[in-house]
Amino acid sequence: MSARRSGMRIPWKLLSWIALVLFSCSFQICKAQDDSSKTPETPPPEIERCNGIFASYVFQGREKEYPFVKNVSAQAWSFKAIATVLNTGSRELKSWKLFIGFQHHELLVSAEGAVVVDGDGFPIRVGNKGTVLAGYPQADLKTAIDTAADFPRMQVQINLKGSQFGVSAKQTPMPKTIKIVNDGYKCPAIKRKGGYMHTCCIKDPKHKEKIIKTKFYPRQYGDLHFTYDVLQAFENKYLAQVTMDNNHPLGRLDQWKLSWEWMRNEFINSMRGAYTHKKDPSECVYGPQGQYYRDFDFSTVMSCQKKPIISDLPPEKELDDKVGRLPYCCKNGTLLPKTMNETKSRAIFQLEVFKLPPDMNRTALNPPQNWKIVGRLNPTYKCGPPVRVDPTEFPDPSGIDATISAIASWQVTCNMTSPKPQQAKCCVSYSAYYADGAVPCTTCACGCENQERCDKNASPLLLPPDALLVPFANRSQKALAFARLKHNAIPKKLPCPDNCGVSINWHIDSDYRSGWTARITLFNWDQFAFPDWFSAIQLKKAFDGYSKVHSFNATKMSNVKNTIFMQGLPGLNYLVGEVNGTRPDRDPRIPGKQQTVILFTKKGARDIDVLKGDGFPAKVYFNGAECALPKQLPKRNGAHRPAAVRLVIPQVLLSGVTVLLLMVGLN
Repeated sequence: MSARRSGMRIPWKLLSWIALVLFSCSFQICKAQDDSSKTPETPPPEIERCNGIFASYVFQGREKEYPFVKNVSAQAWSFKAIATVLNTGSRELKSWKLFIGFQHHELLVSAEGAVVVDGDGFPIRVGNKGTVLAGYPQADLKTAIDTAADFPRMQVQINLKGSQFGVSAKQTPMPKTIKIVNDGYKCPAIKRKGGYMHTCCIKDPKHKEKIIKTKFYPRQYGDLHFTYDVLQAFENKYLAQVTMDNNHPLGRLDQWKLSWEWMRNEFINSMRGAYTHKKDPSECVYGPQGQYYRDFDFSTVMSCQKKPIISDLPPEKELDDKVGRLPYCCKNGTLLPKTMNETKSRAIFQLEVFKLPPDMNRTALNPPQNWKIVGRLNPTYKCGPPVRVDPTEFPDPSGIDATISAIASWQVTCNMTSPKPQQAKCCVSYSAYYADGAVPCTTCACGCENQERCDKNASPLLLPPDALLVPFANRSQKALAFARLKHNAIPKKLPCPDNCGVSINWHIDSDYRSGWTARITLFNWDQFAFPDWFSAIQLKKAFDGYSKVHSFNATKMSNVKNTIFMQGLPGLNYLVGEVNGTRPDRDPRIPGKQQTVILFTKKGARDIDVLKGDGFPAKVYFNGAECALPKQLPKRNGAHRPAAVRLVIPQVLLSGVTVLLLMVGLN
């Protein structure tokens, strides 16, 4: 469907100028010597007035897609658009990033000239919240001063194709906004006319500019970062080293799986310190790799996949002459915080990469894009695009006092994210001495698959505390009996389970004028164990009153606000998996458990009200993953009176009483 038939007016003059600059600039320059009488196309006035970064979006048109439906909100339309980023300022823009505020449930099919930050390869559903595009292969935009107005080096054009929904035939579906999101830039409100919008982003005068002493973009240090170093380069291949560093005090990965996307038909010939999960030479034999390398034996190739999945080697391969003998390799995918083990906070592997035309020279080096990393039960990381940085320097292997630089280096920065609703990896339940009912983990805290027999949106039913000790499948009768006993409403469709492999119970054990105690119990509902586990509790008012923990190693964290870091004692830092009961045919399965008591004082914090919520955590972590918290607190039973009225225990005896409480709890 043409723009005229769709009722959309497109500024073809501007579009023609953009196309002219991109595809005919060099031609015009060459012809200028022969025909000086021709006057070049005049840029739009909004570009001439921009002293910064000019960003524009031109909607080219759309067509109705199959299937044709009567429901306007469900009808799909294919669309095409051009986004342009042009440096009209006096400073080079390194690693440009453009935000496009899509708002019509867009599904991006391609974006020539860019990659989607946090994307996972096309097609990508960007929804109604928009997305950020980053430069690939052209990441930096030079100035007109430095290039003598060489537009191909000053600007980039992104050809967008995709599908959108919920728009009428007469509507011109435009994004809400476009803006540059690089640090230090400030973008005014967009100006729009029909199917064209633009803005001029300028340097924020309030932004403190860092003095850059590097040739390339300065290195960034997020929660987790990768360095992709090219150590050797040849005409048709290169040797790269990938270094993974865990910088967050609560960051962690177990049995990590790393994936990325090759953009130029590269393939991995061999690896050291890691391996790929799939080896299928047919993907090379029948692909462009086989067409170019006709006499190559692909049967020994490590991976021909466009999106390989890479994992660490087990410890027994550490001294293997063929695949091992690399520092920081072969730890079975374990990456710990530096506070736990500094040598296990880094991982390294090497790979030999073969290239294809037109990249057949030793300087044509392109790192893979769309980096993703996941662990067994660990934080969710969002990774940015590879950014060119100054070459990494390594100690000279001969031992002399000298350094050797990599040929080229890129850095990928990843940060931990908080879990979205029903996407956590662990959960927390609440109970208290003053309440008969325990508040279980939230419904579908870690996701729901089968929702036919349960309600994923219903609040969980209160439980008798002993029901927390058995799997969810064995709790229904206890929950129903408890609801009838307490005259609580029972829904027709019961709530779905939490579906979490690990749950943590936070129990208020006592509350006195001078202090209070909490008991924390870890439950492992999976079959596999967790060696070297750790947990972290973030509190608000109660943090300053923390005294000590029994049966766990614990410390206040200096680099994470109001957080207590806990791990098992040496030799006991192993959370076993779920096992069968004594009589498997009738007894429920038994989860792996570890438990401790935490002691708090109220000295200097008399305004703490434990029962009204000050005694419950603000955040709970297990192995770096943030756990889902209940949406309600235990309700006080009328039969219970505040513990502070019943008894006041001197501070000297409080520790001993806590041990007794622990023993009772364990029995």
